[in-house]
Amino acid sequence: MNPQQRLLLPYQGPYDWQAMLGFFAVRAIGGLEVVQDGVYARSFELDGRQGTLSLRPGPGEQLDLRLNLGGAEPSPSLIGQVVMRVRRQFDLDADVLRIHQELAADPLLQPLLLAHRGLRVPGAWDGFELAIRAVLGQQITVAGAIRLATRLVAVHGQPLALPDPGWPGLTQVFATPAALAVADLAALGMPASRGRTLSTVAQALLADPGLLDPKASLQQGLDGLLRLVGIGDWTAHYIALRHMREMDAFPAADVGLLNAMATLQGQRPSARQLLARAEAWRPWRGYAAQQLWTLGS
Repeated sequence: MNPQQRLLLPYQGPYDWQAMLGFFAVRAIGGLEVVQDGVYARSFELDGRQGTLSLRPGPGEQLDLRLNLGGAEPSPSLIGQVVMRVRRQFDLDADVLRIHQELAADPLLQPLLLAHRGLRVPGAWDGFELAIRAVLGQQITVAGAIRLATRLVAVHGQPLALPDPGWPGLTQVFATPAALAVADLAALGMPASRGRTLSTVAQALLADPGLLDPKASLQQGLDGLLRLVGIGDWTAHYIALRHMREMDAFPAADVGLLNAMATLQGQRPSARQLLARAEAWRPWRGYAAQQLWTLGS
């Protein structure tokens, strides 16, 4: 049996791997993800099987994916699921040249697009994991959210049964909805209300496993999320963009976006004003947001 599968994943157009890797590096959850030497690696569980994967630049316009299931031969179905998730997480199917060309019609974005050629929108490996990350990140810094997430995985995740000797930092897999639905999450050191929101998300996903699946429209996806207590507009748009891959999602009240606009135009707009300004960026408001966020990085 081949302990490691290697696949080359093609993409189209320019790809700013360093920007993508930088995004995941500052958000890497301890025990679950490692970013080092230009490589992203993580542990996972799919269909009851645990494993690890790593991703790095490959030859030409391809990324090099290496999949390890502890010596067990992965089924074609499992490989297909992994490839689909990685392509979504790393935005491999975007026609970046066309998207950037359309956004460049706005003079405000032109300098950013020229400076950040190949910038893509980071996605997520898993919808539940992303939703938990988003809730943990409400009104705190990225570093603070990652500390909480690392603690959550250490306490409520499952140990990686067959550690990968190539990635000793990968020791856990992410917690399941069933585990978090009944856990005392406030004990991790967060406001009780946020702990309740995490439990609410877990319970909602157990009741409706398709809750976080992409919907027929952005608004339909947002509506389903906004019905959950503790999920506001920012969190809903963040989940829609990063996981549902709704590329017109746009969290207009995001502090980073408002600060970026202040830098570009000399005056900080209100969220309502930014939302009106962003009409010109449809249907790629998410890509415009990613460009604006570079000003705060």
